[in-house]
Amino acid sequence: MTATVGLTVTHRRYVPYAHAHYGGSLVDGAYTLGLFGDVATEVAIVGDADEGLLAGYSDIRFLAPVQAGDVLEASCEVVAVGRRSRTLRCWADVVARAAPDRGPSAADVLAEPLRVVEATATLVVPLAGTTERE
Repeated sequence: MTATVGLTVTHRRYVPYAHAHYGGSLVDGAYTLGLFGDVATEVAIVGDADEGLLAGYSDIRFLAPVQAGDVLEASCEVVAVGRRSRTLRCWADVVARAAPDRGPSAADVLAEPLRVVEATATLVVPLAGTTERE
């Protein structure tokens, strides 16, 4: 089994208030990168029957803030397949956001997702039938 170009996996996650580290309930960028790691792991499992290893990022762009109370949709798509490596296009969108001005538990589903992070990542998997990694 080998991952194919176009394989896409998406996870949704609520961003808890416990992850807010900055004023305005802002969440650090590492939170979203952690989500990309989870999604990349599923890409490896689905595409290569192995958890693989997220080896690194060649590009990361933080486009808008992530806030506590957001619902994030994190996705990775396989855009290139090497012998042991997979190049992934990763992105995260806010699909719902807290609305504290209306009340402590108010929230809205956004009419259009808000793209907050984009990245390019390299995923490494063992050769089929081995446990050896690059």
